[in-house]
Amino acid sequence: MKFSYKLLLSTIIVMALALGFSGFYFVNYVFETSLEREVGQAMDESSILSFAFETAALNVPTRYNVLPDSTVEEIASNLETGGQSARRLLRISDEEKNVLYVSDGFAANEALLGQTDEETKLYRVIVSGEKYYIHTSVMVNVLDRILYLETMRDVSEVFTQRQLGFSLYRRVTLIMLLIGTVIMHLIASFLTKPIRLLTRATKRMAEGDYAYRARQVSRDELGQLTRAFNYMANALEQNIEKLEEEIDAKEEFMGAFAHELKTPLTAIIGYADMLRSHKLDEEKSFMSANYIYTEGKRLEAMSLRLLDIIVTGKNEAVLHRVPAEEIFGYLEELYADRKDVEIRFSYDAQELMVEVNLIKTVLVNLIDNACKASEEGGVIEVSGYIAEEGYCFAVRDYGIGIPQKELHKITKAFYMVDKSRARSKNGAGLGLALCAEILKIHHSELGIESTEGEGSCFWFVLPIAGEDVQTEKGVQ
Repeated sequence: MKFSYKLLLSTIIVMALALGFSGFYFVNYVFETSLEREVGQAMDESSILSFAFETAALNVPTRYNVLPDSTVEEIASNLETGGQSARRLLRISDEEKNVLYVSDGFAANEALLGQTDEETKLYRVIVSGEKYYIHTSVMVNVLDRILYLETMRDVSEVFTQRQLGFSLYRRVTLIMLLIGTVIMHLIASFLTKPIRLLTRATKRMAEGDYAYRARQVSRDELGQLTRAFNYMANALEQNIEKLEEEIDAKEEFMGAFAHELKTPLTAIIGYADMLRSHKLDEEKSFMSANYIYTEGKRLEAMSLRLLDIIVTGKNEAVLHRVPAEEIFGYLEELYADRKDVEIRFSYDAQELMVEVNLIKTVLVNLIDNACKASEEGGVIEVSGYIAEEGYCFAVRDYGIGIPQKELHKITKAFYMVDKSRARSKNGAGLGLALCAEILKIHHSELGIESTEGEGSCFWFVLPIAGEDVQTEKGVQ
């Protein structure tokens, strides 16, 4: 069953119970009030008749010492037909509770008479045929006689009004329920509209339409739920786009990897087959073997770089306090014998929080790329200085530079700006990709400035010992 129908049914049940109980209470209250008023009037009438009977008896001639039965009947007859009201129903009994006078139609039994005494005035409601009466009984002491005066007052109209009240209230309740059903159906439809919109949005997203959003139609809890759903949908869409990008990147990576393997392997197989199947002179044999060796070293470097990327992508760096002098001392010793380019080092002394071997790998890759981009005799500047955001490393060359439209691609695996130049120097296009992964686990990133034909500058910022990790997106 739909939630709106449940809400509608629950409301109708509550309305029916509320109207039923309230109607019963109201009609019954009116009935009891009217009946109580009729009882009061019946008791007052009984008292008046008793007083009138006593007054009439006192006017009997004094020759009677005891009130005779005939006089009692005469007085009762006068009381029955006297006054302006309709004919009264009376019954008068003597001391032995024998009936002396009874009106036609007086149908009450003697149960109430047997309970009447001098101190009490009793009444009860009785049914005779289709009519209701209030039966009263009172003791009258007159001229040394004890008599019992009983009356019957017709109160059928009170009970008729109660039946009419219940009948009318049932019709009113039915009409109210019908009107309430229509109104509550509209209200339930309005209240559950956000749920229907969310359901529709869920189905659309399940069908693959991740850009679909639920329309917010209220500011209450359901409106907040809609807003939260749309926020979740945005996050889900972003994650899906990210996964799709990663899938595309992996496919591109595999394609590039296969391409990068194909060229050297083809050459290696070709030259190896030539050495195997032909008798070559010493010069051609050396050239073929050298080409096989060179391409083999490039494949080895490629596999090692790939392994490094995989390892760094699955681990967090364990940071230690390391002086900048140790890092630059290592680099100066490593490139001390380099003759084709001039590498200049300058740095500020400072303790850093780094994984030293990984940072050395980043700097070695950046310096190697700078060497590959520089002409013979070129200058490469490797610097380290204290910046506002942390300690900044920068590697600047004055070589071929990188076109602006290529800058956003250079950290992708196997990407090379000049493939022929990179391959001639055993480049695999994985160095900057590895640098990006290492800096990522250091909560840093690689910054790049380059002008084609003028050179490039690569930099990154690491935390100084005792400070939080920060990243630098510019170089001073």
